[in-house]
Amino acid sequence: MSPPFVAAVVQMAALPSDPMATAEKAAARLREAAARGARLVVFPEALIGGYPKGASFGAPIGMRKPEGRAAFARYHAAAVDLDGPEIACVAQACADTGAFAVIGVIERDGATLYCTVLYLDGAKGLVGKHRKLMPTAGERLIWGFGDGSTLPAFQTELGTIGAVICWENYMPALRMHMYHQGVSLYCAPTADDRDTWLPTMQHIALEGRTFVLTACQYITRAAYEAGHESALGDEPDRVMMRGGSAIISPLGQVLAGPDFNGETILFAEIDPTEVIRAKFDFDVTGHYARPDVFELIVDTRAKPAVRER
Repeated sequence: MSPPFVAAVVQMAALPSDPMATAEKAAARLREAAARGARLVVFPEALIGGYPKGASFGAPIGMRKPEGRAAFARYHAAAVDLDGPEIACVAQACADTGAFAVIGVIERDGATLYCTVLYLDGAKGLVGKHRKLMPTAGERLIWGFGDGSTLPAFQTELGTIGAVICWENYMPALRMHMYHQGVSLYCAPTADDRDTWLPTMQHIALEGRTFVLTACQYITRAAYEAGHESALGDEPDRVMMRGGSAIISPLGQVLAGPDFNGETILFAEIDPTEVIRAKFDFDVTGHYARPDVFELIVDTRAKPAVRER
């Protein structure tokens, strides 16, 4: 078990139409966090590629408007390939600093986009990804669904790192699978900036007896391109997402945040032995489980639309 170390969550604005500029900004924030001692750095959901807050993509029930198709084409163009320069930029910052990063991107796979979290190891580069299993509401129009093959957790010298995206955190079975994998550093990139998000994160910390690191963007209308459809209004200083990033201990104590004041980096000291101390009286997939009554089966196979034999 590692000695105590510093972790950070980065609350920042994307440049939604410029993935390379966003990647460079994220890399700079990662270097800044690492210079202040952070060994694990967590970024928001859909940071590189952008979260299109307030847009409907011209899709009333039963029809698709031409302007919506044009908006999707622009959004597709701003997404990233995992072997592209944007990911390489952030990976280089990890390599230079030795930090482990968890970062949300919009992943392009042919014509389909996925809301994806990437795991970047300073020594090994891109080691894995998680595609959001269940996009919420209108997100289902623009993002594909992940499958069970991208639900990894990574054993590192810092602890076991896993990520669950935004409202996936309301899926009890998915949380149970993460706890089963021994996640001690539970990362929750999100676009949820409501007051109810922090108590959700505290519940998960207590339920899983895990550190929870949640990161949300702080972004205004000015960051989006002029043609972006915004149901929230078009004033340049209109806050589209107000942050609320935080770090929580395995017994539900808020160690840092929530912050709603602007772009920032939050830090907390992580003592891995706190996880074991917390699980003394509650280990949800161990001594507090009842497998004779409840059983969870997780299908971790990839499910491509076409298989060649």
